[in-house]
Amino acid sequence: METLTQFCRVVSSSVYARRMPRSHQLSPFAEDFFDSAPIIYRIDTHIPVSPERAWTELTRNDTLDWCSEINSIEFTSPEPHGVETTRSAVLGHGLVKLSEKYFIWEAVPGSGRYRNAFLVTDANIPGLRRFGECTEVVADGAGSRLRWTFAVELATSSKIAHSVVGGVFRVPLGRVKSDTIKHFRNL
Repeated sequence: METLTQFCRVVSSSVYARRMPRSHQLSPFAEDFFDSAPIIYRIDTHIPVSPERAWTELTRNDTLDWCSEINSIEFTSPEPHGVETTRSAVLGHGLVKLSEKYFIWEAVPGSGRYRNAFLVTDANIPGLRRFGECTEVVADGAGSRLRWTFAVELATSSKIAHSVVGGVFRVPLGRVKSDTIKHFRNL
């Protein structure tokens, strides 16, 4: 399979998926999951904007609208945002819908370092046990260093399934990385 979109189409159109509830609750996790998950994808790149500008872009409503793999991201909690903030995300041309909840939010204006992390509480596709993201922005010379970690555990313990899905996730996450670098270069 070439993209996450194709994978999601297969999963969501399968007989198995049609018999399952429309929302699947995922398990919570602690921060160490970002280092121990069966599937981990990391983005670590320099972006040519200040940490404050990067943070503003990454935490605004409908963030990542520059990414071809993401349809929408909307905060479902009122401002100010922090720990316990919730968001909804629509990915893969509308095929994947996620509910997210932040459990880390460290934002001190002027500090040159910002970090947050969320876990997915519910997904409309079956097969995920735990999924989340951790984002960190730090001062880096004339710009910022963006460190972004995606952590996934499937509902199966099959190493083969984790290997295959991990490979499938790399394609759209690679697009997220290239789209994000391009976006910040054009600001």
